[in-house]
Amino acid sequence: MNPVVVLKWLGVAEMATLALMLLNIVTVHEPAISSVLGPVHGLAYTGTVIAGVLAAAGRHRIWVLSLVPGIGGWLAYRRVTPAGGRSRA
Repeated sequence: MNPVVVLKWLGVAEMATLALMLLNIVTVHEPAISSVLGPVHGLAYTGTVIAGVLAAAGRHRIWVLSLVPGIGGWLAYRRVTPAGGRSRA
């Protein structure tokens, strides 16, 4: 599978799980939700960093952007695609 496509979807998963965790904290603060979303977010973040390294192809800025927590995958994806994230991948 293409690392850029993986980076795109892991970036979306990383942002979505972060948003859901923050929404949980602000509203009901259910420990069961946190215990599920925390590890999923951690795996999405780790996968984003790995996909960023694979998609970087020697460009340091891309994998450094993938290290930004929460939105790093999205930022790296926008940087790696020529149209700034507007592709059909």
